[in-house]
This record gives sequence, structure tokens and C-alpha cells, in this order.
Amino acid sequence: MRITVNGSMGKMGATVVEFVEAKDDLTLAGSIDIGTSLAESLASNPADVVVDFTRPEIRMETVKAILFGGAAAVVGTTGFTPTDLDQIREWVKETGKGCFIAPNFIIGNVLMQQFAKKAAEYYDYAEIIEYHHENKVDFPSGTAVKTAELMCENNKTFNPKTNDLVANVEGARGGDFEGIKLHAVRMPGFVASQEVILGAPGQYLTIRHDSIERTSYMPGVYMASKHIKDRAELVYGLEHIL
Repeated sequence: MRITVNGSMGKMGATVVEFVEAKDDLTLAGSIDIGTSLAESLASNPADVVVDFTRPEIRMETVKAILFGGAAAVVGTTGFTPTDLDQIREWVKETGKGCFIAPNFIIGNVLMQQFAKKAAEYYDYAEIIEYHHENKVDFPSGTAVKTAELMCENNKTFNPKTNDLVANVEGARGGDFEGIKLHAVRMPGFVASQEVILGAPGQYLTIRHDSIERTSYMPGVYMASKHIKDRAELVYGLEHIL
């Protein structure tokens, strides 16, 4: 399988390049970063799959360039809206190339989300704290938002009676997603961690996952690449192939 890595000079992109070069069944077709044209690279060095870990603000231009450049897309960039996803489905139909988007490619993190979704059936109080390195530009993380979305599928009445009346510092209770409070920590030393705290009278449950190296993303990226290579579909979330 021929893989082009978009954003190859970033920390995640460089990890993908190392992974591809180490796998016997993968070939590095292209390595793209600032100053290099994705479209030109795909025209001169065709790829089966482009793995993209670049910036959220250019997410749609990147996906369009990949699909119309004749490759399937495996995208770890976050920020996609329902409208974005509808547009990508149209591009998939038009090009016959698939797109796999995941807020998080770490298998353990995706399992954490599924556990939190199940727990949400039994707990009405919930908060999510996510921890990332200081260079992450968006907040809260796509993983945190995806976790909250999944939890809301099983519960519509989170945090019904918190007595939040006096704000000594505005925003201290975090962002609000359908009642679930989301908190983002940015600090050197972290790669990607998240905990979901659920409470009920007399008890609380904490579900936590920690990634300590970016290599933890690679098994999920590999699974997604193999899945989407020959499929003309949009997949949003690694849980669909676990």
C-alpha cells in the first residue's frame, strides 16, 4: 500500500513517516509539508492513501485535494462539522475515493469513549477533562467533543442540579456541551490524555486514558488505511471498525 504523509514535518506526521518506512507492506509514496503542493505530489507520485495530520483551518481544502487527487484520505485533523461531512460525502460519490476521519486514532482512547457512552446510561452528572501538549491549537479536543456526543446519545439530562450561581472567574466551569462540562488543559509533558468523571449519590466513576507516545496512534492509522483503501465511503470514528 502506497502512503503519502501530509504534514510530514510535524510531530505526528514524522511519526507516521517512521511507521510507514518500518512496515514491510507499506511504501512511502510522498512526504509533504509547508512549501510542497499536495496536488502536485499526488500527480507525480500516486498514492493509495494520504494520511493527514495538519491544521483544522485547512481541513476541507486538504480532504478535497486528496480525494480529487486520486487517493483515499485518512484524516486525524479535527474540527469537522455536520455540514463538512455532508460535503465530503458528495466528494466521495464524485471521486469514488473513500475518506476516514477520526477525532482520535488511539484504540484505547476509542474504547474509553465507548465505555463512557455506556456509563452515561446510569449517571446524570458528568464532566470531561482533556490534557494535551502546549502546542495543540484547538480546544477542547476533537476526542473530548466526540466523547460528549456519544454520551448524549444515551442521556439527555446531564448535570441537572449544579448550583453554579457565582463565577469568581468567568469560564472556570469549562465549556458546555449539552450539559456536560468540558475542560481543556494545555501543558508541556502531556501528549494526549483524557478522563471522564461521572457522579451519582454516594459514588463517582472515573474513566481515563493516557497516551505517552505518539506511536500509540499508529495501529489505528494502519487499520483505517487498510479499511478505506478500496472503499468509496465516509467513515467518521475508529469505533466503526473495531
